Amino acid sequence: MHPSSDPPGRRTWVIPEGYIPQDDDGGEQDPRFRGHETACVLNCGDRDASLAITLYFADREPAGPYRVRVPARRTLHLRFNDLDDPEPVPRETDYASVIESDVPVVVQHTRLDSRRQALALLSTMAWST
Repeated sequence: MHPSSDPPGRRTWVIPEGYIPQDDDGGEQDPRFRGHETACVLNCGDRDASLAITLYFADREPAGPYRVRVPARRTLHLRFNDLDDPEPVPRETDYASVIESDVPVVVQHTRLDSRRQALALLSTMAWST
């Protein structure tokens, strides 16, 4: 394992692509298969991570920060669909996100696109500075 003084990860991560389609099934679809954007965050360190997420848009000022905690030595699969404070993440809108952490973490981006009968899943590492 990694020594607690040098956990893997970075403090700033960028996901330049985000989009959440409008729910069109009246909430009847199995929630596991509803379209979503997810930041998968891994905190290998011995301290809890405090995240601040800022969303950027093409035609309006940024939203955020959204505050999230990831306990030490844990992972969190954070659905952007569930973020609502300070405001809900808008549907049918392109956005990008910057995730800042007070301790090193690792971030992966995952999307489930359920707009068609055949589901599409993509996943990629976020970019870190």
